[in-house]
Amino acid sequence: MRKNILLTPGPTPLPPKIMEAMARPIIHHRTPQFQAVIKEVSDGLKYVYQTVNDVFMLASSGTGAMEAAVINLLSPGDCALIVQAGKFGERWTELCKAYGITAEVIDVEWGKAVEAQEISRRLKANPKIKAVFTTLCETSTGVATDITAIGKVVKETPAVLVVDAISGLGAIDLKSDEWSCDMVVSGSQKGLMLPPGLGFISVSPKAMKLVEESKSGRYYFDLRKAKKALDKTDTAFTPAITLIIALAEVLRMIKEDGLASIFVRHKKMADATRAAMKGLGLELFAPAAASDAVTAVKVPTGLDGEKLVKTMRDTYGVTIAGGQDELKGKVIRIAHMGFIEEFDIITGISCLEKVLTQMGYKFNLGAGVRAAEEIFLK
Repeated sequence: MRKNILLTPGPTPLPPKIMEAMARPIIHHRTPQFQAVIKEVSDGLKYVYQTVNDVFMLASSGTGAMEAAVINLLSPGDCALIVQAGKFGERWTELCKAYGITAEVIDVEWGKAVEAQEISRRLKANPKIKAVFTTLCETSTGVATDITAIGKVVKETPAVLVVDAISGLGAIDLKSDEWSCDMVVSGSQKGLMLPPGLGFISVSPKAMKLVEESKSGRYYFDLRKAKKALDKTDTAFTPAITLIIALAEVLRMIKEDGLASIFVRHKKMADATRAAMKGLGLELFAPAAASDAVTAVKVPTGLDGEKLVKTMRDTYGVTIAGGQDELKGKVIRIAHMGFIEEFDIITGISCLEKVLTQMGYKFNLGAGVRAAEEIFLK
């Protein structure tokens, strides 16, 4: 028997209370009992999103919410500005192209964050841009984007700001309304501590105007239907009942802890993880714009990054993530979001030290664990 530790940027570990909630007998969704759950969850999502706007739930992964954002805001032939700073920024481009939307791309070097001034310059140069698509936490690189600065820029234009917060919501701060985010999409399997299967999307009045005008073909992901149903405390189609019931428990936990406390906890775990990596002589992939949700670290020269991840997972039961696309085998990614606490991080670092030693990397054994403990003891 072996205990498994999950330190991946989605899915993340499930609290026991959430697993218990999903084991309860299912109820019918067109009932007053489930309407009460929808009401509680709608209010709770607004708390997490820090918004007064509607937050719609979709029975999909986060990518479904991304697709819903594209097709509900824009029509074929419209122009969108897309920040491409990693794998998931590229997904915005792929979605726009799939629906005949002209994608003007800002290519940002992987490991760095976009500058708000560049977005401002592009918007001034092309007044036809109707939407700006960006990412709160670029999971593939561990980079956090300055949404505050971008929101100030986009707010002064007719364009709407759309934020992929799939791996950031509930882990790092996102003040949707204060930062002028018109649409924020997210998913259930990261900071919200649930299995995959729920997508979320908030919609501002500015964005809803475009939703009403969009000529894109849509049916299941039609936010007009979602809005009509939510106004009646209902869903347009059969919801993911069990996941939504579990979400109600998650949102109670989050409210009990308080967002401010949760963000402080995530920052401390991120700081400890990064201190450990430096203690081991490893180089952070994105030191200038690192996210408190996930840390990307360069694999030492001469070591096989894929073998490192595989050995930790298959031999010792500690699962971290490897690099994607051009970073495959070159970085490892350690998540510290959701139902992860300091001793999970310590265990992960200890396992990493063991495997690095076995692979021939030279360092002072225990240096990473010591560095992390020093952060946690402060």
